[in-house]
Amino acid sequence: MSSRNIILLDGPSGAGKSTLADRIVGGWPGSVVPQLIRLDDIYPGWGGLRAAGEHVQRFVLEPLAGGGPARWQRFDWNVDAPAEWHDVDPDRPLVIEGCGVLTQANAKLADVRIWLDAPDEVRKQRALDRDGETYAPHWDRWQRQWEEFVEREHPSALADLALDGT
Repeated sequence: MSSRNIILLDGPSGAGKSTLADRIVGGWPGSVVPQLIRLDDIYPGWGGLRAAGEHVQRFVLEPLAGGGPARWQRFDWNVDAPAEWHDVDPDRPLVIEGCGVLTQANAKLADVRIWLDAPDEVRKQRALDRDGETYAPHWDRWQRQWEEFVEREHPSALADLALDGT
């Protein structure tokens, strides 16, 4: 377990993770504003759910746990290629949100683990309302990856707090 105020926020697409993450960051007490990493900025394309969780483990959480420099690399969806790197300030709290962040390995390196869920029909409608036609052709592929992730990692069982996103 870390002592850096690291929060992992996971749940299926459309559950409300981004909204909750924004509220956590915006309502953080004190003068130090937490850093926010969104896995949406890291996924290497529509097939990259697992890769993003592993990226956070390798480049952010493990280095922070070891006292070293941490950073993450943005993926540029427009050119379908990795983009610039972003440093993580080890002295600021950190919120990481996204599908696939709450792995068994990552859970051990966080202070708070949150699971957010909502009914399938609500989630799909939210996701399609948010991302429109960009997401529609990829929903089923993403959902299959998500189901494989849940079966492999059991993220809801790793959570300290489970919330209903409806």
